[in-house]
Amino acid sequence: MYNEKVMDYFYNPRNAGELEDANAVGEVGNAQCGDIMQVFLKIEDDIIEDVSFRTFGCGAAIATSSIATEMIKGKTVDEALELSNKDVIEELGGLPPAKIHCSVLAEEAIKAAIENYKEDEGKAH
Repeated sequence: MYNEKVMDYFYNPRNAGELEDANAVGEVGNAQCGDIMQVFLKIEDDIIEDVSFRTFGCGAAIATSSIATEMIKGKTVDEALELSNKDVIEELGGLPPAKIHCSVLAEEAIKAAIENYKEDEGKAH
């Protein structure tokens, strides 16, 4: 069902756990499948200095959360906002059609965390 890279990110998630000094948090969930994702960001001068996640869900949910955090670390806030679920799927080498929603949750969690940061900084749109 899953390719080797997805399985690697599921069994060996990167950036897992709560980031103690995060200044932005985004949480999203999908009631239909039960997946819940939290993304924690440490942003300094609009650069994502550190990032972590906590995900309650299936292997694809954990893998997409993990790889998405790697993809935005060191990027500017605006660059991270450009990350799409298609980018996450491509970086993982594909997902089964029934698991595409997991990549959407990863994208949405990052955007929610950035929105939280912008609200706190008085930069929300």
